[in-house]
Order: sequence, then structure tokens, then C-alpha cells
Amino acid sequence: MLKKIKTEVYALGQHISMSAHKARRVVDQIRGRSYEETLMILELMPYRACYPILKLVYSAAANANYNMDSNESNLVISKAQVSEGTATKKLKPRARGRSFTIKRPTCHITIVVKDISLDEYIEVYFIDSFRYSKKLKSKNKYTAMAYHDMYTKGGVWDKK
Repeated sequence: MLKKIKTEVYALGQHISMSAHKARRVVDQIRGRSYEETLMILELMPYRACYPILKLVYSAAANANYNMDSNESNLVISKAQVSEGTATKKLKPRARGRSFTIKRPTCHITIVVKDISLDEYIEVYFIDSFRYSKKLKSKNKYTAMAYHDMYTKGGVWDKK
């Protein structure tokens, strides 16, 4: 029996105070690259968006190390996505007692890291398949479900 194992781990940064367009400019450069190459690119790029993305890449690598015991040299950025968040609003005082709103955009960044050394499917031993089949047999297949219709059988609405 083949069983699919988890090879991807993600890190999510929400409400990062920058435009999604500016973060996408950096994320497009790292998508599909290895972990070490990504770190070099992010450290040398002159954009402000590099620092939070670098923190997310470190976090995704730490998650992969903790959850799957994977080595950092085997990691690849499989998906990197930036979506728009809510805009924080401030009021700027203007002349004659009026005020204008200033909208500061935020974004949500998701970095998905994949371990290329792990195979997607592993062979499940006979003991595991026996345990799974035992769980399925313990359920009662013949449980009848009663259909209750309130309008035809009387019920609450039939009282006077």
C-alpha cells in the first residue's frame, strides 16, 4: 500500500506594512530557487521588502527542520505568494479644521518550502494497513437515518 507523505511546509506573514506590489517585485525573484540561493539574493537586493521576506524564508526553513527533519541544503522555494491585506487608515489634519484620510497598505506573504530529498510516496507496512482496516471495520455500516419532516407529521406547528 502506498501512502503519501508531507513534503511541503509553509510560513505565513500577515499584516506586513508595505504595498503588495512592492513585495511581489521581490517574491518573483526567489520563486523556484534553492534555499541558499534565496538567502544570497535577499541579502544583496536593495529593496525594503527583502527583510520581512528573509525572515519568512528563515521561518519556513526552521519549520521544515522541526516538522520533517529535513536538511537546509535540500530545500526549494516551491510557492511564494503575496496577497493584499487591509489598509490601515490615519487622519491628517488639514486647513480650516478638516482632515484627510491616509491609507497605508498591508500585505500577506506566504512562503512554501519543499524538501526535494523526500519521495512523495512511501510503502506502508502490513501492520499499518491492518490497523487502518481495523478502524474501518469497527464502524457500524447499517445505521439507519430517520428523516423527520415537521410539516407532514404534525410537530410543533400542529398544536392549537
